[in-house]
Formats: sequence, C-alpha cells, structure tokens
Amino acid sequence: MLFPVSGVECPLWLPPLVAFVLSFFTSMGGVSGAFLILPFQMSFLGFTSPAVSPTNLVYNVVAIPSGVYRYLREGRMVWPLTWIVVSGTLPGVVAGGFIRLHWLPDAKPFKVFVGCVLLYIGLRLAKDVFASRRTAKAAGGAANAATTSDFKVRVKHFSWRRLTYEFAGQDYTCGVPGIFALSLAVGLVGGVYGIGGGAIVAPFFVAIYGLPVHTVAGAALMGTFITSVAGVAFYQLVAPLYGQMAVAPDWLLGALFGLGGFCGMYLGARAQRFVPAVWIKLMLTGLLLYVATRYIVGYFL
Repeated sequence: MLFPVSGVECPLWLPPLVAFVLSFFTSMGGVSGAFLILPFQMSFLGFTSPAVSPTNLVYNVVAIPSGVYRYLREGRMVWPLTWIVVSGTLPGVVAGGFIRLHWLPDAKPFKVFVGCVLLYIGLRLAKDVFASRRTAKAAGGAANAATTSDFKVRVKHFSWRRLTYEFAGQDYTCGVPGIFALSLAVGLVGGVYGIGGGAIVAPFFVAIYGLPVHTVAGAALMGTFITSVAGVAFYQLVAPLYGQMAVAPDWLLGALFGLGGFCGMYLGARAQRFVPAVWIKLMLTGLLLYVATRYIVGYFL
C-alpha cells in the first residue's frame, strides 16, 4: 500500500505488527516505543522528511491511552510526578519542534543527533544495570513481593520542594525543582526527536533518581501522551508556513502504528508487574545502545 502523504510504500499489516512487538516490551519501562519506531520509519520505510516526527507523535496519541489505563487500574499512577513531567516537557516539546524544522531538517545530521541522545541515555542506564546486578537477587524478590497487595503507590508528601511516595513497603523521595528542570530538558530533546518528552524521562528517573521502574512507567507514559498531543497540533498548525517541505503528519501511517501500539502497550503494562526491574532495565539498555551505535557509526560510513 502507498501512503500518499509520506510517500511510504509497505504492506498494510507491517506498521501495526512492528508497533505491537516493540510497544509490548518498551511499555514495561514507561517508554512508548516511539524512539524505536522513528528509526524504523527512517531506515526501513525511507520516511526521512521532517514529517516523520509528527507522524511518530500520532502513534503516541493513539497507542498510549491503553497503557495509561492499565497503570491507573492497578493504582500505580504517581499523579504528582505526572504533572511535574507534563509542566516541564510541554513547553520543551514545542521549542524542540522549532529546532527540528529550522536547524535539523535533513535526515543525516538528524540521525546523529538521535544517536547521541540515545547513547547518553543508554550509558546512564547501563551504569545503573551493572550496579544493580550485585543486588539482582534482592530486586527479584522485591518484584515478586510487588505482585501482592502492596503493589499500589501511595503519595505521602508533595510540595514545591519534594515528592515522597511509598511503594512495596519502601519510601522514595525526589526534588521537585530537579524533576522539573530534567523534564524541561528532555521535553526539548523529545520535541526534536518526535517522541514526546515523557518517553526519555523514564530512563532518567530510574538511572539518576533511583525511582523504581514499576512506579515511573505510568507517569512517563501519561506525560508522553499529553506532550504528543501538543506536538502533533504544533506541526499541523505550522505546516502551511513551510511551503513544499513535508511537515504535517501522515495520519494514516501514524494511526496504523498506533493501532498495534494500543494493543501492545495494554498487554505490556499488564505483564510488567511480573517482570523483575533489573530485566526491564537490561532490555531498555540493549535497545538504546543498539540504535544509538547504528546511527552514529552510520554517519561516518
């Protein structure tokens, strides 16, 4: 099938299938899978115009609600963390959209930018994984214990200075200004990349702040959803200003990816509680480093 907006030609079943497989695994870590679907569109489908970024955001808008619903149903949505993420990533993702259109419209330098971002996140997460290997047995026990009634999140304190919540019998605290600043920065990167700001923030929460991956996933996905809606609206509104350059999203292609992601995220969010945190981190690390290495090395070949 030919998608006239993007010029992509592929079987109708391919985008939903790819999105289903990727989102099933990545949603366990609070990542929508968009950071892998974008390279798939660019490298395998040949979709390299700036319009690939908002098309990727359409995928988020369609796919994420099912995963968010599952985390809400299980009581693992840390709402204060969610709104901090949204307040920071929302302005960042709009600014990132301008950067993408004005300074990174060509595919080759954009791939290098993507690779550097993913490499940094992957290395930080790898450091956390290797450090946690020494306590993998304890982490596995915590994950098993979390399948009981203490799996839900309970917010104990929230102010403009800090957030504290309880999960699996343990308290976790993070500074609100630091979370906001981090969200603003990753929102900027996410707007350039076309994945929404919340997608990048989940590995940072795990690797830098030490928050349990089983609790940050819902907040990260909700943040990604809201900022993706804003990002799609931004690209659609500014598209007439750029003449012949493809800027508006390919709604049909994005919706097909989103359909597969919708099913994959729901099942991934449901299965997450049965997977030890160390394995989720290891999976995210491997995916990040693979894509980053491929893009950076490919620039010089």
